[in-house]
Amino acid sequence: MKYIILVPDGVADEPVAELGGKTPLEAARTPNMDRMAREGLSGLVKIIPDALPPGSDIGNMSVLGYDPAKGFTGRSPLEAANLGIVLSDDELAFRCNLVTVKDGVMIDYSAGHITINDAAAIMKTIAAKLNNDLVHFHTGKSYRHITVLKTTDTAKFQAIKCTPPHDIMGQDITPYLPKGAGSEVLLEYVRRADPILTSHPVNLARVARGEAPGNMLWFWGQGGRPRLESYKDKFGLSGSIISAVDLVNGIGRIIGLKIIDVPGATGYYDTDFKAKGEYAVRSLKDNDFVYVHVEATDEAGHNGDAREKVRAVENFDRDVVGTVLEAFRGRDDFRILVTPDHPTPVVKRTHTRAPVPFVMFGKGIESNGANRYNETSAQQVGFKFSSGEAMVRHFMGR
Repeated sequence: MKYIILVPDGVADEPVAELGGKTPLEAARTPNMDRMAREGLSGLVKIIPDALPPGSDIGNMSVLGYDPAKGFTGRSPLEAANLGIVLSDDELAFRCNLVTVKDGVMIDYSAGHITINDAAAIMKTIAAKLNNDLVHFHTGKSYRHITVLKTTDTAKFQAIKCTPPHDIMGQDITPYLPKGAGSEVLLEYVRRADPILTSHPVNLARVARGEAPGNMLWFWGQGGRPRLESYKDKFGLSGSIISAVDLVNGIGRIIGLKIIDVPGATGYYDTDFKAKGEYAVRSLKDNDFVYVHVEATDEAGHNGDAREKVRAVENFDRDVVGTVLEAFRGRDDFRILVTPDHPTPVVKRTHTRAPVPFVMFGKGIESNGANRYNETSAQQVGFKFSSGEAMVRHFMGR
């Protein structure tokens, strides 16, 4: 039996005036996911627990079948794991975004989706000038980086109030700077990084080209070493993860899944959707399970771009879902689950905690009457899982 989970990050949405009052899922042409809905089980699932924030860390742990309230310490340690960073008990990891701020306003949480090479050159300079025995900057991908802080009081720094930069697009950053005991340490590094960033040759060249510079460091998502049960122990399955996002791959490494590097996977609109589908199919020759994560739908939501989100949905349906379904045509030894990890409405441009539509399809899964895969159809069938863990256990017949 093969188990395939396909995750269009943040695809769930709300009605958009630009799309005639439809959601991007409703406006998109999705014949493959619609077929799954007609022939399989569809409904809503409460991915994000009430007590936790609606982040991709919480969401992806839930979609993998874990209870995020157990063993979760923060977003950044998961990303750090994918960079090969092993945290000790006296260390915390912080997400460190390269962002664009102008006149005190958050212009871009991703510094114009800065390229991997541009970001690496900037962060190399930051590390060379600011690393010391207590603070260490690690280069990630594009705008996403990690800072590790060594401290004898991890609880104090864990309690600092930090805000994800994608939540405050177009807003004055002052109310959202780190607050609480210990925050002065983070703010000092923001201050010290400022002249390095504003005068960096890469940023000067980006400004000259009319591109957004990475002119500020933004700390958030801190946490200590996570402790999660392996996937083999939890579900008895060996498998792999396909994602261009360090966060998702970091979760995979921690729970013992193989990370598959797909050429052309970028974590943005231009990602190679088809290659992700093909590599997923190939991985199942030797494994029982694969988890395919696509970031493009989430990025379109954060950018407030309804048309681009529709295109990303259609690419996902055709090249990821369609590729997998075609590979298993005529076989009865598989199950496929499609679900986002949270909504990212294009009007709100940030994550919300509303229940999301899911569809599962394959051996032993009977239809419950849906005719399309979207928010309205999932609500109309009246079926709901109370958590991602409950949904995955049902999907795997546990």
